[in-house]
Amino acid sequence: MNRVYIEIIVSAIIEQYGSETYFYKEQLQIEPDYWEAWKKGQRTLSSEMMQKVKNLFSDYEWMLMQKVLRQTALFPEKRNLAVSEYKRLKTKIAQKWLRSRLGEVEMLPFQTEAQKEHAFINLKVSISYDEWGFDDSVSFRLPANIQQQIEGSPVGLLEWVNENLEETYIKNNQGK
Repeated sequence: MNRVYIEIIVSAIIEQYGSETYFYKEQLQIEPDYWEAWKKGQRTLSSEMMQKVKNLFSDYEWMLMQKVLRQTALFPEKRNLAVSEYKRLKTKIAQKWLRSRLGEVEMLPFQTEAQKEHAFINLKVSISYDEWGFDDSVSFRLPANIQQQIEGSPVGLLEWVNENLEETYIKNNQGK
C-alpha cells in the first residue's frame, strides 16, 4: 500500500473523527489488526468500506490527493512532505477560488460528535458550475474560536480565509 496514500487518509480521519480507532471501529466496524493489515497492503477493504474511506474527501480533494501521490512518485524527496503539501494546496485552492470571486465560503455545523466534543468547526469553500452534482469543494476543520474571531470583528469570513486559512489550518493539523 502506498505510504503517502495511507498518511493522507489517516490525516483526514484524525481531522474528521479525532482518532483512527474511532473510525475503524465505529465507521468501518473492523478490528485493529484488520485495519493495520489494510494499511500495510496485506488485506483489502470491501467496496462499502472503501466508499466510507473515499467519503472522507470531496471529489475535488480526492483528485488533489491523486495529484499529490503522482508528484511523490515522480519526486521521491516530496514523500515526507506529502500530507502538509496536500493541506497547503487545499488552502491555496480555496483562496484562489475566493479571490477570483468564483468560490463561496461557509461555516458548517458539526457533522460528528467528535467534532462537537473537541470544539471544532468546518469551513467549506466551494465553486458551483450550475450543474447538479458537479460542484467542487474543499473543507477545513478549524478550532471553534475562529468562529468567534470572525463574528466579533469587522473582518469578514472571506477576508479571514484569504488572510489566515493556511496558517491556521496547517498549524492546527500538523502531525495529524
